[in-house]
Amino acid sequence: MAWAGSQERAGGASKVTVAGAGLVGSTAAYSMMVRGLVSELVLIDVNHDRADGEAMDLNHALPFGKPARIRAGDYADAAGSDIVVLAAGAAQKAGESRLSLAATNVEITRQIVAQLEPVAPDAILLVVANPVDILTYAALKASSYPPERVIGSGTLLDTARLRSELSRHCGFAPQNIHAYVVGEHGDSEVPVWSLANVAGMRLRDYCPTCGRDCDQGELDQLFENVRTAAYRIIELKGATYYAIALGVARLVEAILRDEHTVMTVSTLVDGYGGIRDVCLSLPAVIHRGGIHRTIPLDLAPGEQAALRRSADTLKTILRSVGLQAKP
Repeated sequence: MAWAGSQERAGGASKVTVAGAGLVGSTAAYSMMVRGLVSELVLIDVNHDRADGEAMDLNHALPFGKPARIRAGDYADAAGSDIVVLAAGAAQKAGESRLSLAATNVEITRQIVAQLEPVAPDAILLVVANPVDILTYAALKASSYPPERVIGSGTLLDTARLRSELSRHCGFAPQNIHAYVVGEHGDSEVPVWSLANVAGMRLRDYCPTCGRDCDQGELDQLFENVRTAAYRIIELKGATYYAIALGVARLVEAILRDEHTVMTVSTLVDGYGGIRDVCLSLPAVIHRGGIHRTIPLDLAPGEQAALRRSADTLKTILRSVGLQAKP
């Protein structure tokens, strides 16, 4: 499908707007700048001084990197954006689940989208604020953006954390580990152990060869480290932002460079495995137009059931904040 965005800008230049210049948004902007991904970067925040300060700080770093135009602005300045990163919202507190943020951040997302769509109707929306699956659905329903151009960061980070845990456990570089976390970015997320791959071997086939005699209990503990990582980081330092910011930059790169890279991101699911009308994460092919297609994983029966439960968890929250009618 042809993409109707602003890729015609001279010299292949790209423009990204970040709505929400807090820790996640500003660190994502910094990551994009360091990687030289954009020629124009606009920061928007309800706290205009914060956006101005972040833009100034980033501009002072430009002599050490690649040229770019970085500025603070308002929603009118998002015009012509290739991608808009939605990072605005109330932050998750220690001991607080992502889903408990839903009502407040749904309203914030609606307000942002209402201001963005008239000026950046051809942009790809990249939702990062939590609860990301709920807010991805809210952004989609509050606008006329097509589903392939409304993408949540979803379990992109959870998948990276799982690969990192397996890397340390198995003694392989993370690049040699292929494993997915699907479903909600939150407590009901699902590790796909049945398809996990280590250096070309299914994990279940590799484990007997390594001599460590790992059992499912050890794998379950690895995943528990993944599932609770954000809670632990928030408890220790108040917020998570480095890893998700780099994940956002990598996703922006995959879009702008038309990579057709597979990433676990949150998107509208309407028919996969009996799941309908909810945003959650599945492996998806990312290209210049957003999501090209999702990959239909051959999940084990227990994983399929867990994914449906994850979808049901999200639907309960959607109904509680008025985004879906009660069944």
